Amino acid sequence: MSQEETQGPDTGTPSASPAAGPVEPRKRRAVVAALMLAMGLAALDSTIVSTAVPQIVGDLGGFSVFSWLFSGYLLAVTVTLPVYGKLSDTFGRKPVLIAGAAIFLLGSLLCALAWNMAALIAFRIVQGLGGGALQGTVQTLAADLYPLKQRPKIQAKLSTVWATSAVAGPAVGGVLAAYADWRWIFLINLPIGALALWLIVRHLHEPKRRPGPRPRIDWAGALAVFACGGVLLTALVQGGVAWPWLSAPSIALLGTGLALVALTVLIERRAAEPIIPGWVWRRRTIAAVNLALGALGLLMVAPTVFLPTYAQAVLGLAPIAAGFVLSVWTLSWPVSAALSQHVYRRIGFRNSALIGIAAAALLLLAFPFLPYPGEPWQPALLMFLLGGALGLFQLPLLIGVQSTVGWSERGTATGSVLFCRQTGQTLGAALFGAIANGVLATRLGGAGDLDSVTRSLDSGTPSEPLRHAVADAVHAVYLGAACAAGLAFLVLLLMAPRRFPVLKGAADS
Repeated sequence: MSQEETQGPDTGTPSASPAAGPVEPRKRRAVVAALMLAMGLAALDSTIVSTAVPQIVGDLGGFSVFSWLFSGYLLAVTVTLPVYGKLSDTFGRKPVLIAGAAIFLLGSLLCALAWNMAALIAFRIVQGLGGGALQGTVQTLAADLYPLKQRPKIQAKLSTVWATSAVAGPAVGGVLAAYADWRWIFLINLPIGALALWLIVRHLHEPKRRPGPRPRIDWAGALAVFACGGVLLTALVQGGVAWPWLSAPSIALLGTGLALVALTVLIERRAAEPIIPGWVWRRRTIAAVNLALGALGLLMVAPTVFLPTYAQAVLGLAPIAAGFVLSVWTLSWPVSAALSQHVYRRIGFRNSALIGIAAAALLLLAFPFLPYPGEPWQPALLMFLLGGALGLFQLPLLIGVQSTVGWSERGTATGSVLFCRQTGQTLGAALFGAIANGVLATRLGGAGDLDSVTRSLDSGTPSEPLRHAVADAVHAVYLGAACAAGLAFLVLLLMAPRRFPVLKGAADS
């Protein structure tokens, strides 16, 4: 792939900073180990709590609000991603990563000491405030550590961490809750995080920054982004669950969120160093990747949220076997991501991603055509192939975007990409949940929703009408996910340049 020299700050990207590549090669292994441990903490914490919910609720109570154990953490991670990205560009990756890890570990300790459900939810939000730094800064450092040709190596390792956590998290959580105490789910983070912190402090040495004016922090913008994202994501998470979509709480939250969007834009346009600078959306490459990975977050909801229910209700599998049907895509995704370099080096970042998302769209469209009730290997095969397609789609876009910016902008660009993907997942959960509930209500004469399906699975074998209704609902969700994949394809085809404007020297820096 040719590497084009970029233009000015509004139409291209500035020249690479001398700070690029801050770690000496001989120290990379220790730093990479620290990054994998840090990413493992964030990834594992997203899944390990799920199987311990019965024990947590039995000890602390609060069954009606336990879903906020997940929603609160997700909200905190999502809204802090762009903030930490900008801070890492301003002050360096190391202090941001250390601060984020310390906040995460403090939240973990407080979670283990929680005395009721409200306290546990509040401390999970504290964890999420640190988790945003872990996710965003680790991905940014991965690009700092390696030149363009070698970045798939570290990204494949990080993808493997996510895959392992997705499979091992529920099992580890269940074992700790059953044979020890649910509080150990959070205490186990402390020694792992302490080791990661020690490796970072000892081995990650960034060059001294060039002397210049004292950095100005856009605190007003950070607060506005946090408030705006928190309100809108709360509306999406709780709408249709805690209250109807057209109820007063939903309308009030959405209206407040839109007003905060306008306020955020106003503040950021006037800020000297905005948290979300305008160039994130003015540059075609970054804007297109932001939208495309937002669509990826949207479509990922279909398998991760609805496939386990389909496997149990329609295929009649036990929860562990149902989880295996989903987990097979975590095997093919990192392998495909690691091998994607052989594709994008030949045909470019955009074309590689187009092939991946086109294949993903076809696989999602194939799901409704599976025989009823079918065999478990059939959806498992589709998931395996889907993981391979999405690995070919996501990684070239992430590496491509990081290669079009210099060190001083890489954290902001990475944060915006991850923020859009996380926001897409939240939007997808709300949208596809509404679609599934609507289909179930239609098929069951207005007397069914996802909660009734869950209760039926817990109480015994679901009835045949319910199995058919679940199959139809999940088929509708997968069709919606295929539309999201088609949207990502069109965005890349129409918006993204045929060749990403890779920064001069990015392949060697």
